[in-house]
Amino acid sequence: MTVTKLNTIFEGIFKATPEKSFFAPGRINLIGEHTDYNGGHVFPCAITYGTYAVAKKREDQLIRLYSANFPDKGIIEFTLDQLDYNKDHNWANYPKGMIRYIIETGYQIPSGFECAIEGNIPNGAGLSSSASIELLTGVLVAGLFGLDIPRLDLIKIGKQVENQFIGVNSGIMDQFAIGMGKKDAGILLDCQTLKYEYAPIQLENHKIIIMNTNKRRELADSKYNERRGECEEALSQLQQKLPIEALGQLSEADFDENQYLITNEIVRKRAKHAVYENTRTIRALEELKAGNLDAFGQLINQSHISLRDDYEVTGIELDSLVEAAWKQPGVLGARMTGAGFGGCAIAIVENDQVESFIANVGAAYAEKIGYEADFYAASIGDGAKEL
Repeated sequence: MTVTKLNTIFEGIFKATPEKSFFAPGRINLIGEHTDYNGGHVFPCAITYGTYAVAKKREDQLIRLYSANFPDKGIIEFTLDQLDYNKDHNWANYPKGMIRYIIETGYQIPSGFECAIEGNIPNGAGLSSSASIELLTGVLVAGLFGLDIPRLDLIKIGKQVENQFIGVNSGIMDQFAIGMGKKDAGILLDCQTLKYEYAPIQLENHKIIIMNTNKRRELADSKYNERRGECEEALSQLQQKLPIEALGQLSEADFDENQYLITNEIVRKRAKHAVYENTRTIRALEELKAGNLDAFGQLINQSHISLRDDYEVTGIELDSLVEAAWKQPGVLGARMTGAGFGGCAIAIVENDQVESFIANVGAAYAEKIGYEADFYAASIGDGAKEL
């Protein structure tokens, strides 16, 4: 995917030459799963797959958007005073929501524009293509009209679009990782306070392999709400004795000492995952700072085991991929990533083992599950930017 190709598409569709080009990545979460709504830490990074855009200002108030990923939708048009959600506008509701809230925040967008976009984020892989489009729109509008919008504001506006405009109850991790991503670094983010710290991840000799189960995540939403409820129940029982506001505030020792307060065994396991996963995520930062990639890989493996046994959000597809990955030579670690019940897993694999890894894990998965998984080799890249 090149900007040159997108320029050609733009010229063909809009009969004009674009002025500027932009990119926003997708993201993966390396460790720290189901910790965000428990007041814990996450550890995402931006990846080298993402969404590209080229754009040109117009003289009038009309905005015209075209996506090469959805050519059948054609050009989607609306004006600067028509910024309500419209089901028929499909993918373009993400840019529209961003434009609306940027204006509502007090920034001036004096005219409309034309824009062509194309992304190479695999569809349905859970790498956050929606947040990629949101941050892409943010940097595009800022770059096109010379607006000085602080990056954290764009990130918060992206979350607002997701929650209020689209109506998805998601946290801030996706927009944060995509907005603040940095080449060769993960981000340890406290989802409560938005305090963050970069961690060096030197993977010159390794690739991050994204493994897509190709199972549709029908269960993810209902089970997600169920797990949130179980964690809230555990928290309220612990609060009878402990002055805490979130499970993420507990150390492993605090939890072990007070877990008797949680009367239901299943609820206790859910809380244990939230507490232990948060500790693993903080330890991941320390190991990476010390250059201990092997120890980091072990933490990733432990994360999957906890998600499988204590949180019970993996399922046979994700377990089959990860357990096959653990058996391959040159694998630092592997785990599910995202909400679970389908979607993706990740593995960190030595460069010279990547081909055999994909062949072996792919064969094991197809034999057990009956259909193919997809594999993508990614590197850790920069956040959203003008090119």
